[in-house]
Amino acid sequence: MFSTMSMRSLIVFSFLFYVASALTPDGMTLLSLLRHWTSVPHSINTTWLSSDATPCSSWIGVRCDQADNVVYLNLTGLGIAGQLGPEIGNISQLHYLDLTKNNLNGQIPDSFKNLHNLKFLSLSQNQFSGEIPDSLTQIPRLQLVDLSYNSLRGSIPTSIGNMTELLWLYLQRNHLSGTIPSSIGNCNKLQDLFLDGNQLEGILPQSLNNLNDIVSFDVARNRLKGTITLGSGNCKKLQFLDLSFNQFSGGLPPSLGNCSGLSQFAAVNCNLVGNIPTSFGLLTKLSILHLSENHLSGKIPPEIGNCKSLTELKLYSNQFEGNIPIELGKLSKLVDLELFINQLTGEIPLSIWKITGLEHLLVYNNSLSGELPLEMTELKQLKNISLFNNQFSGVIPQSLGINSSLVLLDITNNKFTGNIPPNLCFGKKLSTLTMGLNQLQGSIPPDVGSCTTLERLILKQNNFTGPLPDFQSNLKLAFMDISNNKIHGAIPSSLGNCRNLTDLILSKNKFTGLIPSELGKLVSLQTLNLSHNNLEGPLPSQMSKCTKMDRFDVGFNFLNGSLPSSLQSWTGLTTLVLSENQFSGGIPAFLSEFKNLHELQLGGNRFGGRIPRSVGALQNLNYGLNLSSNGLIGDLPVEIGSLKMLQALDISENKLTGSIDVLGELLSLLELNISYNSFRGDVPKMLMKFPCSSFFGNPGLRTNCSASDGLRR
Repeated sequence: MFSTMSMRSLIVFSFLFYVASALTPDGMTLLSLLRHWTSVPHSINTTWLSSDATPCSSWIGVRCDQADNVVYLNLTGLGIAGQLGPEIGNISQLHYLDLTKNNLNGQIPDSFKNLHNLKFLSLSQNQFSGEIPDSLTQIPRLQLVDLSYNSLRGSIPTSIGNMTELLWLYLQRNHLSGTIPSSIGNCNKLQDLFLDGNQLEGILPQSLNNLNDIVSFDVARNRLKGTITLGSGNCKKLQFLDLSFNQFSGGLPPSLGNCSGLSQFAAVNCNLVGNIPTSFGLLTKLSILHLSENHLSGKIPPEIGNCKSLTELKLYSNQFEGNIPIELGKLSKLVDLELFINQLTGEIPLSIWKITGLEHLLVYNNSLSGELPLEMTELKQLKNISLFNNQFSGVIPQSLGINSSLVLLDITNNKFTGNIPPNLCFGKKLSTLTMGLNQLQGSIPPDVGSCTTLERLILKQNNFTGPLPDFQSNLKLAFMDISNNKIHGAIPSSLGNCRNLTDLILSKNKFTGLIPSELGKLVSLQTLNLSHNNLEGPLPSQMSKCTKMDRFDVGFNFLNGSLPSSLQSWTGLTTLVLSENQFSGGIPAFLSEFKNLHELQLGGNRFGGRIPRSVGALQNLNYGLNLSSNGLIGDLPVEIGSLKMLQALDISENKLTGSIDVLGELLSLLELNISYNSFRGDVPKMLMKFPCSSFFGNPGLRTNCSASDGLRR
């Protein structure tokens, strides 16, 4: 017998069935779809009501014709999850179906073939899997099919050619494989064809040239091969063409010059060889031309100057040679010119510096030469100038930056002379200033220190003099390298205002005075290199707050005192260089806390006492351990034999005594110097591979070396 609860459920079900039966058949079909959905939005639950006589008046996303047939269903972006049930094929008068941006999964139902009136179908941005069913190609009136951004696999149906009414086909960003069917050429009304971001193979079928109405064609990011044969048909309507990131053979076909309506063309990283066809000069509507990361060679054709609509010209990472054509100066709408990593020579034509809307000029890694003209300072839109690794010379125009809002200026590794322009940060947008490896001189202008937008500053290997400017609070500056100059005076304490600095490199200058305690405010600091200056005094204990320290180098100064125990907070340290200073006291035992240390350089100081046994804990030491030229005494601790990765050891010029047997355990050693100590006994056989000079000055040490020639016998 039924329980009371079961009886109630049956009564409720019977009632709902009776009410639902009052709905039109299309309404009942829509409700049946809900059974396949695991997540239904509130807007559907509250409007798709079985008590309604028709879904046509108030159901969200639904529209009907005069006979109450559902002809329009748009459920875009409602968060529907689950599968699309086969019942969808029962809505026989449906013209428009849009389920974009949901979480539908499973396969696309074969029942779509029943929707003979369907013109618009979008299942984009869901999680559909499986293959594209052939049944879709049996819908005679389809004009738009959008299956993009799903997880569809398998081939594009060869029956795609049956869809002769198709105007727009979007299959991009799936996992489709196989070839592009040659039957696609039968879809002669096609305007948009997007196949990018799949795993398609084979060649571009010749039949693509039959698509006389094609406006946009994208096959980027596939595995296509063979030659490019586009343009031999009537391609006057083609506006957008992207062939990037495939593995074509051969070069660019001159026939593309026939596509007179072409506005955007990209063939990036396509394995292309040969020249740019001169016929590209016929593309007067072309606004974007991207041919970078190929093997294109020869000269840049001057005919490109006829492409008067060009705003972006990117030819970088090829093998172009010769001069930059003066005709490029005719591209009055040009905004972005990127010719870097080629073999270009000569000067940048003056005509290019007169393109008033120019924002980005990237020509680094070439062999360009000449001086920068004053005209460049009049370019009000100029943002990015990257000229590094060339042979430019002369003085940088001193008014540069006043009329524009520079974001990046990189002139590294050229032959520039003269001063840094004083107003580079005038536009308050400069983020990168890299001018290293030139012959610049004079002082660093105050504008650099007050540039609060600056993120990266590299002025290394020039002839700068004078003091560093004061630095205002700059929370963006992360990297500063001003090494290898002649800057003098004190390190400004205002550097402590640059709280997000991760790398500060001031080595090989003439700085004097103390290391400012304010550097302890740089809590993000990972690299600090103050070596080869004239600094004095102790290491400030406030540096212990820099707990992210990775590389610390203050070698070759006049620093003194003992190492503050508070520095043991540098637990991630990999490099510690204190060489050639006047540090004193014992080698602190807390160094054993630096478990990641690869290099420890303490030579040329006044450290005394014994080598601590705790040195054996530094088992990641590999680049080097240098304790030379100190006042160390006593025997070598046996724990030093634990440094199994150590490649270089220098303990010369101390007062160490006893046996060196333990060093025979360091099998990874490539360099050794224990000279001028008081070691005694036999040199271990493993160490006899090192030059005799490694052992000089130890009278009690028995070697096979001649005292006269310094060579092993």
